[in-house]
Amino acid sequence: MEKEVKILAIESSCDETAAAVVVNGRRVLSNVINTQIAIHTEYGGVVPEIASRKHIENINPVVIKALSDANLTFDDIDAIAVTYGPGLIGALLVGVAEAKALAWALDKPLVGVHHIEGHISANYIENPDLEPPFASLVVSGGHTHLVMVEEYGKYSIIGRTRDDAAGEAFDKVARAVGLGYPGGPKIDKLAREGNPDAIKFPVAKVSDSVYDFSFSGLKSAVLNYLNQAEMKGEEVNRADLVASFQKSVVDALVGHAMSLVDEKGLKKFAIAGGVASNSALREAMSKACEERGVKFYRPSPGLCTDNAVMIGSAAYYEYLAGTRHSWDLNAQANLQLGEKVEGVKR
Repeated sequence: MEKEVKILAIESSCDETAAAVVVNGRRVLSNVINTQIAIHTEYGGVVPEIASRKHIENINPVVIKALSDANLTFDDIDAIAVTYGPGLIGALLVGVAEAKALAWALDKPLVGVHHIEGHISANYIENPDLEPPFASLVVSGGHTHLVMVEEYGKYSIIGRTRDDAAGEAFDKVARAVGLGYPGGPKIDKLAREGNPDAIKFPVAKVSDSVYDFSFSGLKSAVLNYLNQAEMKGEEVNRADLVASFQKSVVDALVGHAMSLVDEKGLKKFAIAGGVASNSALREAMSKACEERGVKFYRPSPGLCTDNAVMIGSAAYYEYLAGTRHSWDLNAQANLQLGEKVEGVKR
């Protein structure tokens, strides 16, 4: 019988203070998230200093509740996992300091996890049949990556955004049309009332890389449309505008992803990250995969946004590979996928 490895995972890369207990990378015993959305909504976006301070206030209660919800004590835990990058440096430091303190005091192994690796690993929680190799599209406020998952913990970036991430474009357009923060869910909701073919916005292609993305031109096209309407005194149908904008984003994401699927003859494809909860993207990607006979994987919307469950899942496979981090593990705001602090056996 497979030995149960219980991992207490911590995530604090942006504005969610989260902790979870995950068994063998697939089974969730607890999932606690303290969100700061209401606070940052007042400012139209995440304020890093405020996020860091709230993490300090929330981290201990969140960890204690994660253990309580799992009906476990610290003695039952086999390892402590934490996101150490990328993300907001102050926010990351809170989680890393907490994890190192717990690992040292409890004499437990410390496993640092890459945030994007965590997002991809969220797919393992609800899909017991999913194993590498497969391709994944990671779309969030800070990242838009096409990734080949070659094996657990081993990734190759095939394409990435050259400028704005998809989620960043959603937030900026939402702000421009007066929807506020967070932009992604609000655009998704309003777009259902609009006509996605009402306005023809560009779907950018990068000339020297078929798999790279660009969303700054699309964002500029939306802003220009709004400015011209204002100068002419024309009323803008916001539902049509955001539906058309969203269609251009989705067309770019699905088009690039399916180009990779077709070229490599892939049979498994997964999406991950906050924007992966977008209903239009999920529907379009599901349809495109079905047409090709490709098995499509996506986490539940609650596991697309930042959470510690995904960190616990990724940490399990790092743990099995022998990854153990020492006390000099530090937060890295701009950590690239595939770039890791080498584990030190202790």
